Amino acid sequence: MPSPSKPLNFDLIAFDWDGTLFDSTTIIVRCIQAAVRDVGGTVPTDGAAAYVIGLGLMQALAHAAPDVPESKYPELGARYRHHYIAHQNDISLFEGVLPMLEALKARGHMLAVATGKSRHGLDEALQAVELKGRFDASRTADETAGKPHPRMLHELMDQFGVTPARTLMIGDTTHDLQMAVNAGCASVGVSYGAHEFAAFDALRPRFVAHSVTELNDWLALHA
Repeated sequence: MPSPSKPLNFDLIAFDWDGTLFDSTTIIVRCIQAAVRDVGGTVPTDGAAAYVIGLGLMQALAHAAPDVPESKYPELGARYRHHYIAHQNDISLFEGVLPMLEALKARGHMLAVATGKSRHGLDEALQAVELKGRFDASRTADETAGKPHPRMLHELMDQFGVTPARTLMIGDTTHDLQMAVNAGCASVGVSYGAHEFAAFDALRPRFVAHSVTELNDWLALHA
């Protein structure tokens, strides 16, 4: 194990939320499918619904349901939120996430969330007692540009005065890793979320973790 005085390679570590820290991929897929069904669209496959996770909500729904007319987007969004709210209490952090965050904070890293969730949705999740004070900042898709545009990471780096070379983005989708590329940051992918990790290779993550344990171990040695 590294000593407490080990120099940090990254000052700022930004995490995606759904599928990276939060075990929500399956429920999000089912909610997207139910919402599209409710408005009369062609129900996307599991893979097609999972692909859009990480994008802003309406961008994701429009991509997953290309035959739904734009006039129905408000209804489509409302039906997604209806289904998600019904199941949000079924979702929890992946096992091992809290100890990992505690260890990173103890070593002096600044921690942030960069997510396709809405500000309201993320703030609700962060109200959980065990998450209070874990993150130094966050950005959501409805308050800045959605992934893979780099603005989320640029704003977080500007907030803390951190350069791209000292910033690490961690996520479970190609949207996350492409955002890191676009921002000039290093990235780590996780394979236990929404996207098939074979697609990560072209985006050159430093590492692909197949579990939270693997992610924690890599971060302890390399972050």
